Amino acid sequence: MIAEAGLAALWLAAALALLQLVLAAMGVRASAVGERNGSSTGAGQAGDAFAELLAAVRPVAVVQGGLAALAMGLLIVLFLRSDMSVLLVVQNSHTAKPWLYKFAGAWGNHEGSMLLWVTILGAAGAAVALLEKRLPSATLIATLGAQAAIALGFYAFLLFSSNPFTRLLPAPANGNGLNPLLQDPGLAFHPPTLYAGYVGLSVAFSFAVGALVTRDVGPAFARAMRPWVLGAWIFLTIGITAGSYWAYYELGWGGWWFWDPVENASLMPWLAATALLHSVTVLATRDGLRAWTVMLAVVAFSMSMVGTFLVRSGVLTSVHAFALDPTRGEFILALLTLYIGGALALFGLRVGTIRQGATFEPVSREGALVVNNLLLSVILAVVLIGTLYPIVAASMGVQLSVGAPFFDKTAGPIALALVAVMAAGPLIRWRRDGAAAVARRVALPAVVTVAVLAGTLIAAPGINVLPLLGLGFAAGLAVASVAPLWGRALRRTPLFTWGMVIAHVGVAVSMAGMASDAAFTRETLVAARVGEPHQVGPYNVTLEGIRPVVGDNWSALEARLVARRGDGAPFVLRPQSRFFSAPPTVTSESAIATRPGGQLYTVLGHVDDQGRWQLRLWWKPFVTWIWLGGALVALGGALSLIGRLRREGRGRREEAA
Repeated sequence: MIAEAGLAALWLAAALALLQLVLAAMGVRASAVGERNGSSTGAGQAGDAFAELLAAVRPVAVVQGGLAALAMGLLIVLFLRSDMSVLLVVQNSHTAKPWLYKFAGAWGNHEGSMLLWVTILGAAGAAVALLEKRLPSATLIATLGAQAAIALGFYAFLLFSSNPFTRLLPAPANGNGLNPLLQDPGLAFHPPTLYAGYVGLSVAFSFAVGALVTRDVGPAFARAMRPWVLGAWIFLTIGITAGSYWAYYELGWGGWWFWDPVENASLMPWLAATALLHSVTVLATRDGLRAWTVMLAVVAFSMSMVGTFLVRSGVLTSVHAFALDPTRGEFILALLTLYIGGALALFGLRVGTIRQGATFEPVSREGALVVNNLLLSVILAVVLIGTLYPIVAASMGVQLSVGAPFFDKTAGPIALALVAVMAAGPLIRWRRDGAAAVARRVALPAVVTVAVLAGTLIAAPGINVLPLLGLGFAAGLAVASVAPLWGRALRRTPLFTWGMVIAHVGVAVSMAGMASDAAFTRETLVAARVGEPHQVGPYNVTLEGIRPVVGDNWSALEARLVARRGDGAPFVLRPQSRFFSAPPTVTSESAIATRPGGQLYTVLGHVDDQGRWQLRLWWKPFVTWIWLGGALVALGGALSLIGRLRREGRGRREEAA
């Protein structure tokens, strides 16, 4: 009965989403009637009706979120119990699978991942209903209505196209197993954080729709929306960073970003969310960029929907892409057209009602943020075109590939310009500044950039241009990032200022890691006999033997590699070639040694007819800085969120007093 209870919870949640949408629409209408009637008796009656509807829609949103969470919890129970009478469990699980992969395997498939998506969406709507006190009541009820409309479409998708609780009778004795590439602790961490980011952007989208419906685009709306945007951006940053490292060590190809379309599907919402975060901050604190903020909220959620379409439609074949039925893609495409087309139409109708905010001079921090947003938008457009163009061409019978060279040559120079603006932006005053004064403030970061460029050219004269500029600009950005702390009493510096500094330093650290990996990585591919030493970078690596090992649901051949740097102490790495029986799959499990200067990355291949083993060896200087920088960016975002919430809470307490 667990599967039936889960399905019933989904149907009830969908019914409540419909009720929430109807109540919200009635509330918006009552609010509009009250505004038209002014102080008349009709206005009082409309106001009473509106208050009743607002009081009703909040608990409906909360219960709807609870039912979605219940359905997800029951699906997890089915996977943990290995209930083979459920089709989804049969297709994606096995009794011999470790419990962690049974647990995370509940969303390691199309139907389960979409249920997780809807669960987070319902929980976010419930959180808005419970916690949001800053929005005017009319805007809040319109926001909850927009959130219900999004949820209703995805409930329909689950119930009519991707039911996770479909029974399979008679039940087989065992299941097909989970894709071995997904049998990793990363599955328990990466999708939930990424989906939390996607769904957080749906809340920002609902806020924007609500503000457009009530014509209430202003600083108060931005202050209410900012924590949700910041939270979504933090989760997206964590999810992308974790996913990058997971692919790096799991796939055994030695790279941290492949420009895979599904990787790009997570990057595009992050780019849009980054631009939105800066715009909403300007609107909240300086009453500027009103139209920018609303438009970017729509674009950010649009990119989340595009990512959902790419991964769940069947148009891509990837370890990330679970769906193979194109009819599901048509359903998601219809939802994308409905939501985004409707929001853009609403924006077009109401953009004339968005009053101009505070003005500013071109040489100002607001001006720098506008340039920042433009550059982010251009990079987003490049990634979107590079991702979708091969898909469109394939639909017309033309097979082509758009890979790293395209993205490096097109997005790389724009990203460097973006870094330069990012370095200068915090050093420019709000509203108006002088060009000479700005030049004096950016002089030190510029000198550091030139010095690092010159030093790198001397130390590595053959370095390519893009990594060289990346190292120089990263150094300049690091210096510029801490400039807002100069002359301040550090203990009295607001927490959100610390967050901005740490996030910008994180970008510099990550950029330095990317440039170092591109410029200084050394790779050796060898056919090694036992006892033979081989050199990669500064390390000497010797194959000492191969032995069989057995895991919970796999067997493997494991190499013993002894590595030594110069006269230093030796250490052992144990890469494996694993065999999974359910489903039958061979995978390469890399062995990585992290040292202060970088990572030694090793992969075991096949044996040839002469008894030699293929070994792929990499020395990757400072590659760990890529993920360290990502962690710093997320930490900076978290500090900013805490700082903003503390300040707003303190302000509300002072108002109440």
